[in-house]
Amino acid sequence: MNHDTYPDNYIRGILNSVKSIAMVGASPVNVRPSYFAFKYLAERGYDMIPVNPGYVGKSLLGKPFVASLADVGRPIDMIDIFRNSSHIMPVVEEALRLSPLPKVIWMQLGARDDAAAAKAEAVGIKVVMNRCPKIEYGRLSSEISWMGVNSRTLSAKRAPMPTQGMRLSLNRMSVGGGQTAASDRVAKNKTETT
Repeated sequence: MNHDTYPDNYIRGILNSVKSIAMVGASPVNVRPSYFAFKYLAERGYDMIPVNPGYVGKSLLGKPFVASLADVGRPIDMIDIFRNSSHIMPVVEEALRLSPLPKVIWMQLGARDDAAAAKAEAVGIKVVMNRCPKIEYGRLSSEISWMGVNSRTLSAKRAPMPTQGMRLSLNRMSVGGGQTAASDRVAKNKTETT
């Protein structure tokens, strides 16, 4: 696998097939990127598991923290590593001791370890490096274009607002709907004036 660029079908296949995601380095601090990614993926129906030994005894969005991957106690489809590159190999080595093995190891933006990736791929685990599943989900499901970002189309026509239960292009149901207060006001004002 060329880890400098990933085909959309590779990323889409991962996001459509995994159900449980253990996020190593998850934080309950609501201004941290891991918090936003955890919340976003949980709202899209993924079974999220926060892994961080510093927060054992606490929970993140109702999900109790565990100290390590071994403490999860059930199969994990994907491990999302929210640690810097120097901490990736130990996480991958711990993942390789799990039974059953995870299907995917995902390294967040800025994180890359080619040796760890090769070790995981040698036993059949898919690997993604230097990407964020939240961003990739938003891009591939077209949720980003609902906000007017990266739609690749210039138009004065507003895209339909996602609703709860709406089928997304990643074959997952929207839970949160992707609404914002600003977009709600615009939609309300538009309907009142027409």
